[in-house]
Amino acid sequence: MAKREHQKLKLLYLIKILSEETDDRHALTVQELIDRLKDYEISAERKAIYRDLEELKIFGYDIISEQISRNVYYHLGCRSFELPELKLLVDSVQSAKFITEKKSSVLIRKLESFVSKYDAKYLQRQVIISGRVKSINENIYYNVDRLHEAISSDRQIRFRYFQWNIKKEMQFRRNGAWYTASPWCLMWDDENYYMVAYDSSVKKIKHYRVDKMLNISITGDTREGQMDFQQFDIPRYARSVFGMFGGEITRVTFEASNSMAGILIDRFGKDISISPIDEHSFSVHVDVAVSQQFIGWVIALGKDIRITAPESVVEKMREEARRLSDQYLGTNCKKEI
Repeated sequence: MAKREHQKLKLLYLIKILSEETDDRHALTVQELIDRLKDYEISAERKAIYRDLEELKIFGYDIISEQISRNVYYHLGCRSFELPELKLLVDSVQSAKFITEKKSSVLIRKLESFVSKYDAKYLQRQVIISGRVKSINENIYYNVDRLHEAISSDRQIRFRYFQWNIKKEMQFRRNGAWYTASPWCLMWDDENYYMVAYDSSVKKIKHYRVDKMLNISITGDTREGQMDFQQFDIPRYARSVFGMFGGEITRVTFEASNSMAGILIDRFGKDISISPIDEHSFSVHVDVAVSQQFIGWVIALGKDIRITAPESVVEKMREEARRLSDQYLGTNCKKEI
């Protein structure tokens, strides 16, 4: 009796077998399909399998048949994702710092279900090649979902924000006080996920690391800051903020050797206006958030680039140069550390 009831599932199990056990390099005969169905306690005749395969074709499955000697082999051809596409998705999941190792493994196993068990091995090999520092916060996967829900329902959120201490423990900022914000979008920058939101208490747009947000709840209050966000240029903001560390947006003038043009274009985009100084150098004006990370970035570029204006930023560079000199060349550097 059980086997008859299972007959209603025959088409589902048939496509399951074809999906998992066949691809462009692996195929099964009708007899092999019958044998596989027996593993699921489903009996089938050859004529019925032929009819089922035709029904699956009519429904839209790319069932390909190929005759080799006296046998006809069947395999599933075109799928929702091609193997190269899945490799790109797997690499993205594995390299994303904001997704934990555990959640990465879960997502990759789900992606493997889109190909045969043979091609799934190629995806597993992709995973091994990248051993990156990943987020520790398991809640991020659900944080993103909750933030999207708040944005689509036009509601504010309430959450707590933390940082890691030297004991690898979560340490709440503001002594555990609750943050309230109006989320407007999510942004992926510097290999991390950020929520861009309006803080009505200071009437300013801010960003927060999603993996450092806890206990997110959606409030009944309507979002604020719509006018501010409509004037907010996200691509420009991402280019101007270094490592997503805040700072006052300032128009900075660089003078640099021609060899540095590519680096500045990569960072600030092709829209920057480059003015030649002579045949070997040029100047350029860009808007940046002047933070410690920005200053460190400029120093790391070396002698072929320098800031010439405004004087306030030039002075910050001088202060950093003096600090580095004292830290590494001063006699009391150990004491200071």
